[in-house]
Amino acid sequence: MNDSLPTADTLRAALAALLDGLPPRQAAQAVDRLIANYRGTTPTGTPLLRDRSDVAAYAAYRMPATFEAVRSALHALREAAPDWVPATHTDVGGGTGAASWAVAGAWEGPRTTVLDWAEPALALGRELAGASGTPALEAVGWQRARIGEDLELDAADLVTVSYVLNELTPQARTALVDAAGRAAQAVVIVEPGTPDGYARVIEARDRLTAAGFTVAAPCPHSDACPIEPGTDWCHFSVRVSRSSLHRKVKGGSLPYEDEKFSYVVATRFAVEPVAARVTRRPQIRKGQVLLELCTREEGLQRATVTKRHGELYRAARDTDWGDAWPPNP
Repeated sequence: MNDSLPTADTLRAALAALLDGLPPRQAAQAVDRLIANYRGTTPTGTPLLRDRSDVAAYAAYRMPATFEAVRSALHALREAAPDWVPATHTDVGGGTGAASWAVAGAWEGPRTTVLDWAEPALALGRELAGASGTPALEAVGWQRARIGEDLELDAADLVTVSYVLNELTPQARTALVDAAGRAAQAVVIVEPGTPDGYARVIEARDRLTAAGFTVAAPCPHSDACPIEPGTDWCHFSVRVSRSSLHRKVKGGSLPYEDEKFSYVVATRFAVEPVAARVTRRPQIRKGQVLLELCTREEGLQRATVTKRHGELYRAARDTDWGDAWPPNP
């Protein structure tokens, strides 16, 4: 990856510069309200990001985690389609642009448009992008749009929809996924790593495959999910470094947090999905590693890798939740 492309450190620095002077108590109060409402059941068209202080607090609280979750999903897309490079990208409900930062870090040159209904979020996103020092982010288009049943999307190589479906009515969710499918060559959808978030991802996955898309990740196939409904859910985890403001806003003392998320990547072009994916944190025991896998041919499986497997055992000890298995040579 090119050193000039945006990273998590670049994003944290841009946030720190723009949010300097925001009173932590005011930020914490705004975050408490936003946690309770913004990602809840608020009807589409009534954004809760009312002003700059709301948006600044929300950016400090959520933007680094959203960036890391989307970046993980994009990494899986790049693994499945290493030669594919999007020229255009639409970030639906993108707010302050976390997904756009992840896209700009994955490929050089995509022309991005962020659509969101909250003008204060678009304004802060524009400022953050301007402070990034990255030409692709500085050139992002920021457009106000009502994210609902009537949304029409222009054609784009890549459409990202991150932490948005849970804000919409069922009818609006269906309409948005269908609009993304009509517009894009590749669709990336990310939701919270909860049973409800996973259910929304599966619903979107089913609509996209019915429309002719191929699942590129995380699944190793485009068939029905092998998880029996109500028994479990597919989700992953990524570690997020916290800034000092982030720790103050969230009232935490640790320098990091683990973001749980569910996602699907679907494409209209040929991809090479992994043979299997690790669906839980590996259990490392004396002389063996236990891997929970979703496989292409046999559904959910447990693999036990022992010392007698030699190089594969050493690879298993370095394998993480969400990784491909076996590892690429």
